[in-house]
Amino acid sequence: MGTNKLTRRRFLGAAAGLPFILPARAWGQTVPPPSERIHVGLIGIGGRGLGNLDRFLRQDDVQVVAIADVDRLHYRDRPWEQGTRYGREAAKEAVERRYSEAMASGTYKGLKVHSDYREACADPEIDAVVISTPDHWHALCTLEALRHGKDVFCEKPVTHLFAEGQAIYREAARRGAIFQVGSQQRSDKRFRHAANIVRNGLLGKIMRVEVGLPAGFPAAQGDSTITEPPEHVDYDFWCGPGEKLPFMAARFHRWWRGHRAYGGGNIMDWIGHHNDIAHWALDLDRSGPTRVEAKGWTFPEGAVYNTPIDYEILCEYPGGLSWSLSSKNPLGTKIIGEDGWVYVSRSLTDSIELEASDPRWVDESFDPGPVKVYVSNDHTRNFIDGCKTRTACICPAETGHRSITPGHLGFVSQALGRPLRWDPSAETVTGDAEAQSLLMLVDYRAPWGWSP
Repeated sequence: MGTNKLTRRRFLGAAAGLPFILPARAWGQTVPPPSERIHVGLIGIGGRGLGNLDRFLRQDDVQVVAIADVDRLHYRDRPWEQGTRYGREAAKEAVERRYSEAMASGTYKGLKVHSDYREACADPEIDAVVISTPDHWHALCTLEALRHGKDVFCEKPVTHLFAEGQAIYREAARRGAIFQVGSQQRSDKRFRHAANIVRNGLLGKIMRVEVGLPAGFPAAQGDSTITEPPEHVDYDFWCGPGEKLPFMAARFHRWWRGHRAYGGGNIMDWIGHHNDIAHWALDLDRSGPTRVEAKGWTFPEGAVYNTPIDYEILCEYPGGLSWSLSSKNPLGTKIIGEDGWVYVSRSLTDSIELEASDPRWVDESFDPGPVKVYVSNDHTRNFIDGCKTRTACICPAETGHRSITPGHLGFVSQALGRPLRWDPSAETVTGDAEAQSLLMLVDYRAPWGWSP
């Protein structure tokens, strides 16, 4: 949603005289008029997508007007009719519950429900698109949205493949789009406090960074029996640009990350969180490593999954900084300097820990110094405010892409069995044409094409 578009909508809304008051809200607030609301469409209504839907429905100056998903209704990895409902029908019910009073008063036109994301992206009424699909769909959905003039909130990792990430951040910049990557830790005060400790030099010269990521799946996490896909999903469309593997529950909802056709395992699931914080704390949002080497990777037996169980990616960053990303490191981000260290983490249960060599530093009342990183206390709100003010979000596209680049390089290093030299300014592998070619490979399944 560019500035001109918002201005035009405000003008038309005012001319039409369309009031929008949602009475009987629990907090008693008046919702802004249509000309000041952001119209949002959501693509992907699985576990993450349903959570994002809830967050956007809570915003008074947002109206969710479209959803898209290839699955009509499912229960993720639970037996049928057990647990939370997901998919198009579940999303439609949630939206209609939220806007029931607006529907009754005629101030909500209704929800558009799509099975094809391209229909939502092309809708001229939509200002912003939220993408919560499996990783292998991130790029195509995002590029489609950007090319239709939308602002984009895309979950991390921002892309499945390296070249996709470059294409997205360049397209977003070219179009002046507001972009937010779902690296929500940047919008938590404890991660921000840790970044400020580092930025203000309390640790002295930084010597080493240790990023801990979860181990991968050693065995099938669901039923690995090959069956026909369920009738409620268009499985061919779900596979999309990825390889169409035989259907099994262990590679479908929730567990798809275990196979490289659709995701990058727990490396790529969590690198956009904990390595992102390390980049932020060290002011490396537009930089990256100079050397990358995959070490000690182990893989599950059988053909269900092919992403690593245990792994390490050893890096050097500018200035000779030693950097380890590993399933053997404690989950989270630890930054070690000559004068002390700080450790911050969000566990798999979402509890957050903040520790430091000097216990005084972790007290909320402690002021690390005059240098302050970007402040956001709500990742969703930060995106909406960006859409309205045209101000960059806390985690724009290039930032998210740079944070996960060591993971992309780690997969190439593992495949070729050798370390890589990396030029972070040019974003190219130095002196290794084979590695550069493999890094840039985008091997979509027909008929899905690639046009960066």
